[in-house]
Amino acid sequence: MAIGTVALEPSMELNCSFGTTNGIDVENIVSHSLEPLVAIALLSFHPTPSIMPGLTIGDTLPNLEVETSYGKFMLHDFIGQDWVIIFSHPRDFTSVCTTELAKVAAYTEKFEERGVKLLGLSCDDIQSHNNWIKDIESYSRGCKVKFPIIANPKREIIKELNMVDPDEKDATGKEVPSRALHMVGGDRRIKLSILYPATIGRNVDEILRAVDALQKTANHKVGTPVNWKPDELVMIHHSVSDEQTNEMFPRGYYAPELPSGKDYLRFTRF
Repeated sequence: MAIGTVALEPSMELNCSFGTTNGIDVENIVSHSLEPLVAIALLSFHPTPSIMPGLTIGDTLPNLEVETSYGKFMLHDFIGQDWVIIFSHPRDFTSVCTTELAKVAAYTEKFEERGVKLLGLSCDDIQSHNNWIKDIESYSRGCKVKFPIIANPKREIIKELNMVDPDEKDATGKEVPSRALHMVGGDRRIKLSILYPATIGRNVDEILRAVDALQKTANHKVGTPVNWKPDELVMIHHSVSDEQTNEMFPRGYYAPELPSGKDYLRFTRF
């Protein structure tokens, strides 16, 4: 900490202290400045690094034009009024990614039954995608890849969608996508985001479970408890009063006794 006395007028002086100066000659700057107060302000200023906000829950998905294995289209046109899962993978022709897309291909019908469209993404080009799809379909024992995969060799889309892995680079040192996933509603807003490192494959059963939970809670004032599965009990939302509960949940609910005496744990079948 540097301490200085700055002369303002013959009859005044300002005692001041400065933060860490990192080798700056504080006394020289202040004594030779025509505006001592400006010098003090500059020496006291510690700029905060700018942080680019990333796309996250509640944000509207940008309406980007994308080139895919199914041709070019605008993201909002692809979404329409449906649920959409956009998921990225680091590279084509890699082990973990191949197992992931093979499982997604095998589960495509399950997603379709729930009204969910699928959209993959990596930084490889269309030709690479089309060649890799042959490997995926072979590994998945004939399950067809019936969803488009975005090609993004320039990396601008993964940045827009907040899907960059800060720790992974390709052979040329360029950024690659993380194992990111956005679930997007018909209003084109992000409802859920999942982010995995490149070394860990995602659980497609968990993604499907999350779809079921999102669709259940989007239309009803309920929440899903830990490890919830479809057809299991859900929890009445805390915003629902006891009076409203009888009307909204005519089958009743179960509230276990708690030491606090509160009945915020209200389970019901819905």
